[in-house]
Amino acid sequence: MTSRATSVRPRPRRAVRHLLVGLTVALVAALIPTGATAPAQAAPTLLSQGRPATASSSENAGTPASAAVDGNTGTRWASAFSDPQWLQVDLGARATISQVNLLWEGAYGRAFQLQTSDDGATWTTIYSTTTGTGGTQNLTVTGAGRYVRMNGTARGTGYGYSLWELQVYGETGGTTPTCGSTNVAQGSPATASSSQDAGLAASAAVDGNTGTRWASTASDPQWLRVDLGSTRTICRVVLTWEAAYAQAFQLQTSADGSTWTTIYSTTTATGGTQSLTVTGSGRYLRMYGTARGTAYGYSLWELAVNTTGGGTGEPPVDTTDPRNPNLGPNTFVFDPSTPTSTIQSRLNTLFTQQETNQFGPQRYAVLFKPGNYTADVNLGFFTQVAGLGMSPDDVNLNGHVRAEAFWFGGNATQNFWRAAENLSVTLPAGQTVERWAVSQAAPYRRMHLRGAQNQIQLWNGGDGWSSGGLMADTRIDGLVVSGSQQQWYSRNSEFGNGWTGSVWNMVFQGVNGAPAPSFPNPSHTVIPQTPQVREKPFLYVDGTGEYRVFVPALRTNSTGTSWYNKTPAGSSISLSQFYVVQPGTSAATINAALAQGRHLLFTPGVHHVTEPIQVNRADTVVLGLGLATIQADNGAVGMRVADVDGVKVAGIMFEAGTTNSPVLMEVGPSGSSASHATNPTSLHDVFFRIGGPHVGKATNTLTVNSDNVIGDHMWLWRADHAASGVPTGWTLNTADTGLTVNGDNVTMYGLFVEHYQKYQTIWNGNGGRTYFYQNELPYDPPNQAAWMNGSTRGYAAYKVADSVTSHQAFGLGSYSYFNVNPAVVEERAFEVPNNPNVRFTNMVTVSLGGVGTINRVINNAGGTANAANQQVYLTTYP
Repeated sequence: MTSRATSVRPRPRRAVRHLLVGLTVALVAALIPTGATAPAQAAPTLLSQGRPATASSSENAGTPASAAVDGNTGTRWASAFSDPQWLQVDLGARATISQVNLLWEGAYGRAFQLQTSDDGATWTTIYSTTTGTGGTQNLTVTGAGRYVRMNGTARGTGYGYSLWELQVYGETGGTTPTCGSTNVAQGSPATASSSQDAGLAASAAVDGNTGTRWASTASDPQWLRVDLGSTRTICRVVLTWEAAYAQAFQLQTSADGSTWTTIYSTTTATGGTQSLTVTGSGRYLRMYGTARGTAYGYSLWELAVNTTGGGTGEPPVDTTDPRNPNLGPNTFVFDPSTPTSTIQSRLNTLFTQQETNQFGPQRYAVLFKPGNYTADVNLGFFTQVAGLGMSPDDVNLNGHVRAEAFWFGGNATQNFWRAAENLSVTLPAGQTVERWAVSQAAPYRRMHLRGAQNQIQLWNGGDGWSSGGLMADTRIDGLVVSGSQQQWYSRNSEFGNGWTGSVWNMVFQGVNGAPAPSFPNPSHTVIPQTPQVREKPFLYVDGTGEYRVFVPALRTNSTGTSWYNKTPAGSSISLSQFYVVQPGTSAATINAALAQGRHLLFTPGVHHVTEPIQVNRADTVVLGLGLATIQADNGAVGMRVADVDGVKVAGIMFEAGTTNSPVLMEVGPSGSSASHATNPTSLHDVFFRIGGPHVGKATNTLTVNSDNVIGDHMWLWRADHAASGVPTGWTLNTADTGLTVNGDNVTMYGLFVEHYQKYQTIWNGNGGRTYFYQNELPYDPPNQAAWMNGSTRGYAAYKVADSVTSHQAFGLGSYSYFNVNPAVVEERAFEVPNNPNVRFTNMVTVSLGGVGTINRVINNAGGTANAANQQVYLTTYP
């Protein structure tokens, strides 16, 4: 690769640019008759030229921010070669903005926003695109502010962002909005460092009732925090103290609830009612008390917050028509009247595009309304096919729903990220084989393969290997053949003619027709029942044509499917109660919808967020179509779920951005302790990716702090090896840990965690259970010194903290393939406290191809997996 110091890239021919400008002027003059004047028009004023400009970076001293507002199309601003980058101009006074022109040099922005601000700190997006093509963009906009910013999030080339000119047009004379009188804190979620007792909870300080109050324990420091639902420009805070007041405290704001900015501070407060004029912005506001004015705790009757209109506020949230919803351009809905040729043509086009497209941004959902169809559905990457019936048998496809691996020479170990759901399939006459040759993140869920004579093959028919998948809530009338499939998890399903085949780790739970228990030859772990599970919510169309989402009920000690020959238990929600999220929608708008009590349906695509999506309301449903992906940009957290009952997140993929995020998803804040035993939060087909299409960075991936959470099929993956041209490397895609569990009584069904640089999974809570665990260790430690846990060689794939007194795990596999340096050793795959109530059943370690060594299976038990002895099994510990 040529270094930047010596590289040369073509520049636009400036003489040609000026010639075209001159010709354009001459042409306009020629079109105005001699002696006539052009029609009088009220034209907006160019406000940005010559104004102060700043930028996130400059490529060098010759490409400063000021060059983009100097009126000279031969000078330019250019940024560093990374995302994100921004260019900002100060108009000197508030203005109404009507047009922004961007004159890009060859290095343009593919994804960017135009944003306005009154204070240069809180920004409102007035234009957004993810499909910019460069050139000259004359954009009509509606907005107001003193500052205008181009905020680039994805470059169109390998270089930085480069603008000949940024031109802002509008009219000055607007005034900064005044401080409003509405108390935006009232009724918002509130939390506190402590409460004196249950009757003095944090919520009492934001309920609008001056006869109720929050009171803390009698110690310093203490805090009260309110979530305003979206980023606000805060201009006044009113504190109504009870007798137990704060002598010293700060008012602080935060975008994410973890990093705080102080906007007011005092050490001489005297209590009473304090109306404090402040300047700041944030989604969260906190009173942080450091010294009490009495011997008691801190006590507030009310905390009120007033805002101006300069922040993002609560953007308008569109309503959803439940009979004709906008499911986005990448969702295709068919009904029985659609010509078969039209359906097949669309399916063929999608497969041709997606067969090898494992790192592209394209996402698709193909949905079939109840009825009968003839179709061959061959699924490529990032494609979901699903029926829109209440039962899989409401939609029957005469043909196939299949996944092959011919693109990879028959090897299906990279067949990821696709889904088949809620359909029944009748094979063509004379054909008896359905192929579902997949590895991770490819659920076969709530399906029915009809015909006792048929079989479903979980590998590519003898051509190569497959490496792990899920079958859940599914009925196979015939036989399941695993062939060379290396590991598989089947839950709450029915196999009419049973199962045949085994390699390393096959787990069956609540499955009618499962094989007999046997480990390790064959490697069949059989658990008769599923202790507590909720099936994945799904979209369907009722008999009147209304789109609804069905939320299956919690089942206890269950076997078999939730639907075959029975009426599924659960509740139904009209799509009118959902906010349908399109790509490009800001997190502020999403959070405004959530604050208004809406559920979320994400349409297929990559959804970029620069602040967390905050799910605060109990029983909220977040459902994705077409493996909808939430990418956390600028170091943001992708989603935070409050410590509340019954949230369901399903069919969503989280992706790390190029700036390190502390975590991609957090379920419950740190310190969560409420019991959710009767109505747990559940995660269904939720996948995570660190790197792949671009460099990705996240310290932690998923952290579960709430108790009783259920995980129903998850794959957490760091890119350490991939297709040609995809950036990978020990120092590029950095991620310490996949899953961290701090909550008690958390259960994981079908857990896949791979390639992290420290512990793959850390379990700190008591009462945890895992049914099926699949792991590959990082391929790419450059040497042993780079991968040491203190004096221990490497990090365990599954670490149960020494403080844990109860834990169970069944059917676990961990594999090494240290191909960068085969001399690297992992000391042990599983590391647990020696306690009779910490029990592991049926484990396997594998040195893939003999590349690398796993010294012990669990603690100091079990043999060594290496080139001489590539598979090691252990049935129980202790």
